[in-house]
Amino acid sequence: MGVMVMRQYLSGTMLCGGVSAAAMLLEHAETALFGRSWLEALVLAILLGTAVRTLWQPGLRYRAGINFCAKTLLEIAIVLLGAAVSVQALAAAGPGLLGGIAATVVLGVLGGIGIGRLLGLNRNMAILVACGNAICGNSAIAAVAPVIGAAGAEIAAAIAFTAVLGVVVVLGLPLLAVALHFSLAQAGIFAGLTVYAVPQVLAATAPLGALAVQVGTLVKLVRVMMLGPVVLTLSLLPRRGDGAGDAAAVRLHQVVPWFILGFLALAALRSVVEVPPALLAPSARVSGLLTVIAMAALGLGTDLRAVMRAGPRVTAAVILSLLLLGAVALALIRLLGVA
Repeated sequence: MGVMVMRQYLSGTMLCGGVSAAAMLLEHAETALFGRSWLEALVLAILLGTAVRTLWQPGLRYRAGINFCAKTLLEIAIVLLGAAVSVQALAAAGPGLLGGIAATVVLGVLGGIGIGRLLGLNRNMAILVACGNAICGNSAIAAVAPVIGAAGAEIAAAIAFTAVLGVVVVLGLPLLAVALHFSLAQAGIFAGLTVYAVPQVLAATAPLGALAVQVGTLVKLVRVMMLGPVVLTLSLLPRRGDGAGDAAAVRLHQVVPWFILGFLALAALRSVVEVPPALLAPSARVSGLLTVIAMAALGLGTDLRAVMRAGPRVTAAVILSLLLLGAVALALIRLLGVA
């Protein structure tokens, strides 16, 4: 039985490992040729995975392994990352940051819904796009969809956009941070407030520095925790679609995943207990390797053609909602006076 389970995951896991190995080799080649790596292995893994997925669709035997790498390995990597993070990094940004994160999510959701409706999207599609942008991409869409009774086509279109546009944001954010002269703390906060998923925050901030990664991850995890109140609020509104209430009840206990609790627990422990460097270094290396593999899986699940089928109104709604979120995040950084 155990051998059969291993075979089920083997093909997809090996595919993700191969893409990850190619990404790391390319990073080493960049360093050898130019003296530095312009694109980190994290980003290269996403790009290579997306290229493979665009040219060739992995069959059913690869699916379980790809999903395992994209979800389980990534969750383990995020928990391990907590050992390298001190909660003081978040507290240093000021007491107003937590309230600012909540306000950013609320404005992002309400503004995103308004933009979607103005562009002619139906109610469900506007809510999915807004929540995906404002909170945590695919996870928010998956949690919100049953609450509002969204159709499968609406869910697929919204998820496709968060996958593709998330890659664009990962590539563009380091350049934007340089153009706007962000400090590492500012870049981390901006990434944590605007990038869709936790792994994408890691990929977007890795080229900037360790502080940007730490602050960005902490801000992003606080933002993810807003999913619970948002789902609860939507569940109290008039719903469309059969069985939405039952699905909502199932989802509500899943809005704070185990890996977030694990990350916060290790981060809290790191803040009160001096962890020997001999333990921190291997933990960081394992977390980094697992994240690269997860990025390859993320790319392998990104279908550019699905985005092209969604139509210009959905495209405009997603992009404008993301720009609104970026403007709110920038205003919050200026308002808090983060240096």
